[in-house]
Amino acid sequence: MRTIFHIDVNSAYLSWSALKLLEEGASVDIRTIPAIVGGDQKTRHGIVVAKSIPAKACGIHTAETVASALKKCPDLLMVPPDHTYYRKKSRMLMEYLSGICPCIEQVSVDECYMDYEPIRGKYGTPEETAAFLKDSVREKFGFTVNVGISDRKVLAKMASDFKKPDLVHTLYVREIREKLWPLSIDSLHMCGKSSAGLLKKMGIRTIGDLAETDKTMVESWLKSHGRLLWEYANGIDDSPVISQ
Repeated sequence: MRTIFHIDVNSAYLSWSALKLLEEGASVDIRTIPAIVGGDQKTRHGIVVAKSIPAKACGIHTAETVASALKKCPDLLMVPPDHTYYRKKSRMLMEYLSGICPCIEQVSVDECYMDYEPIRGKYGTPEETAAFLKDSVREKFGFTVNVGISDRKVLAKMASDFKKPDLVHTLYVREIREKLWPLSIDSLHMCGKSSAGLLKKMGIRTIGDLAETDKTMVESWLKSHGRLLWEYANGIDDSPVISQ
């Protein structure tokens, strides 16, 4: 059985902005207060690009307007994004992970897949290896990651999105009925608002509902994308980790 990790930086832009501010002499770590990346501090316009855990506790969501976020938390701190700094941190992280395992597939500035097979047993079991990865990233770089473990790429991705931050989760095919199927259809990877809205109109509320719906029916609603979502709901994904 193959084993795949999905490594995802927790609230990357917010975490990296916090590190940059601390490097510049800030006295407060914005990860510990209601803070967001995005928007304009003077005009109070724009959208939330990333949020701290305290901001999330205020009900603030990624992609909502700054005006809406400020209504929920008037003392909210806004920080402008610094994509040059983010790329620097991303490059450092990927170079470090590539030094541990040569089979890395970076899929965005803050996430990648890792094939466990080239390092099988070197750092222990898959769970022990994932724990080593997340702990060493935190100690070396000062920010945290979640690591999802599975025998399918899409399930590793879903697992890394489980409870955060700084945690390891498994989601093997054998575990999807227990761990994946009870989740809202909105949380399925690649299921956007439009697709989720249509599926809900058809009575599909959970990932399990979709998984147990006839595939041809789902295809009639959402064409090839419906087939993809149905396959993901059933843990079907044979794509390999493609090292770069």
